[in-house]
Amino acid sequence: MGKSERPEHTAPPDIYYNAEEARKYTTNSRIMQIQETLTERALELLALPQDGVPKLLLDLGCGSGLSGESLTKQGHTWVGLDISEAMLDVAKEREVEGDLCLHDLGHGLPLRPGSFDGAISISAVQWLCNADQTDHEPRKRMRRLFESLYACLVRGGRAVLQIYPENAQQAEMLTSTAMKAGFSGGLVVDFPHSTRAKKYFLVLMVGSSSYQPQAKGINGEDSEEDQEVQVASRQRGNKRRKTANGNIQVTKGLVCLMSWSCCRMVIVDSGCRFADH
Repeated sequence: MGKSERPEHTAPPDIYYNAEEARKYTTNSRIMQIQETLTERALELLALPQDGVPKLLLDLGCGSGLSGESLTKQGHTWVGLDISEAMLDVAKEREVEGDLCLHDLGHGLPLRPGSFDGAISISAVQWLCNADQTDHEPRKRMRRLFESLYACLVRGGRAVLQIYPENAQQAEMLTSTAMKAGFSGGLVVDFPHSTRAKKYFLVLMVGSSSYQPQAKGINGEDSEEDQEVQVASRQRGNKRRKTANGNIQVTKGLVCLMSWSCCRMVIVDSGCRFADH
């Protein structure tokens, strides 16, 4: 795969993340650091009550359990779903503490209504924007995911989905489909002026709320990633970085919000197969 080629353009996720790729992904220290940072930011945006009571959380596209480990460190119980059996095998070997389930998110979530206090997803949901099979219709698969996610969260619950949209159309499609499913919320964009550090978080809420998540870096301050790049650039003689075409353009006024107005017991469908520890 070339440096600029996106994984979802290479193969469906259950094929792309084979045994070799799953192990490579989970042993790469840079990836592990990024996953931990993104999960911590997702938890910050999830804004769970600080009442000392562990919450039951859903990890969509949990992979090898890197994000789940951050949930465990915070004292929460979690259930992870992923389409890649190889990734779940690595998670089992690593003895993560969450319950693991082999499942295609595009089929919807076979979970009991009102079971989960919140949900996160790191670098996974954008895969639904692609038609990996002839019978796959991205909008329908997104709708099934968001409608079932809305149903399985408690009233007042939130979901924070970190995504890598390929373009503005994908970002709009994901956001609008979530709103049609009943969620309130919108897209939070951290470090919108940075090509390297820009991150997208779809923050969704069940029911109305006065909660207003704040994006980072909207005043142009540098992220840690940008600071690392600046140091490296100076060491290389300040070579000019090129900006790729097709980036999502976000104006300052739209940076923060686009629009605001026992675990196995929660599984209700045998199509979701547990990966036994």
